[in-house]
Amino acid sequence: MPDLAAVVKAYDIRGIVPDQLDDDVARDVGAAFVAVTGAAGSAVVVGHDMRPSSPALAAAFAEGACAQGADVVDIGLSSTDQLYYASGALDVPGAMFTASHNPARYNGIKLCRRGAAPVGQDTGLAELRDLVERGVPPYVGVAGTRTTRDLLPAYAAHLRSLVDLRGGRPLRVVVDAANGMAGHTAPVVLAGLPVNLVPMYFELDGTFPNHEANPLEPANLVDLQERVRAEGADLGLAFDGDADRVFVVDERGEPVTPSAVTALVAVRELARAPGATVIHNLITSRVVPEVVREHGGVPVRTRVGHSFIKAEMARTGAVFGGEHSAHYYFRDFWGADTGMLAALHVLAEAAAHDVPLSRVVAPYEKYASSGEVNSVVDDVARATDTVRVAFAGRTGTEVDELDGLTVSTPDWWFNLRPSNTEPLLRLNVEAADRATMGAVRDEVLALVRREP
Repeated sequence: MPDLAAVVKAYDIRGIVPDQLDDDVARDVGAAFVAVTGAAGSAVVVGHDMRPSSPALAAAFAEGACAQGADVVDIGLSSTDQLYYASGALDVPGAMFTASHNPARYNGIKLCRRGAAPVGQDTGLAELRDLVERGVPPYVGVAGTRTTRDLLPAYAAHLRSLVDLRGGRPLRVVVDAANGMAGHTAPVVLAGLPVNLVPMYFELDGTFPNHEANPLEPANLVDLQERVRAEGADLGLAFDGDADRVFVVDERGEPVTPSAVTALVAVRELARAPGATVIHNLITSRVVPEVVREHGGVPVRTRVGHSFIKAEMARTGAVFGGEHSAHYYFRDFWGADTGMLAALHVLAEAAAHDVPLSRVVAPYEKYASSGEVNSVVDDVARATDTVRVAFAGRTGTEVDELDGLTVSTPDWWFNLRPSNTEPLLRLNVEAADRATMGAVRDEVLALVRREP
């Protein structure tokens, strides 16, 4: 009986290969996935990234799914958002083999129901884990078949149909794929557009020989920043390993915050859908709900995490959603996240103006932010309560606990959240100016890190 406790996370399955995740586990998960999604007699779609272990794991999953009576549509190498496209366009459940930005020894499975609907702990993942650990009963019926299908051209065409880059000025754009799946998808998506593409690390290599495929870490943006300046490019794009997230740097090589990207895309989507809802999580900048309201939209605040964003997208019919982790969600993409579509919006907006990107996004970057600051603590609850008590009684201070502890005033706010998997507290602070931000950040950190 396999024990999946170490690999079943809040939103996906992820672990070290082969110690925690091997072909046998993948085969069992494939069988259980068919049972959980009711796909017997129908189909599931399977894709995988460029990691050395991915093809075999995906094949084992397909075996398990077929044994339970589901036909498998194998789309081969794909980005995670390409898998979501396949699930949405074919209207079948899907499985993507990737560990995103994790090191090469890891792999994982991102799962979705038909129409790219999310699978998390409360929407099938816990049930799947229980079924694997109990053992999936043998299927009584005809086994499914496995066929291959190339959906990359259709995925690219769908994205291009949603954003029109015609009529704008041509752009010189550096794209850092980090040896991940954007090296596979970006050339096809950008083909024929008024974009002079400067590729960086497009060779698919799941050992990540140049730098980690995690653009959230500033060190992994350095190569892109230098290349943008050297090329005199209009902007740069950095994707993570499975290319579902995108980070942007401007013509100076300076990072454009994901909150600014969220605000920029929100304005564009609200121009198409006046009065629509836009989702943002609680650690995005205040500028996001401000801009949404200014443009006639309805901002809705959620917890951090794609399952919460996707649930609110479905509940509200939101046209768009953004997270400060650079996940961007679109109603026209089945409510799923796609870094490539967000990138096309940024390109279209840059092309529509005769000024540099830094000036285009300046109105969306008016606050000072700390970024995420992590602290290792022995007692997460005690440390959080210490901060709550210290701030709760102050004049003009509001406290809420939608996701961790959020304390806000008219001039600043901070959020302190526990990690799902580690003894960490994650702090994000934003203020009207850098001095105030630094003072609030330092006060909270002193409380969190002080000895009991």
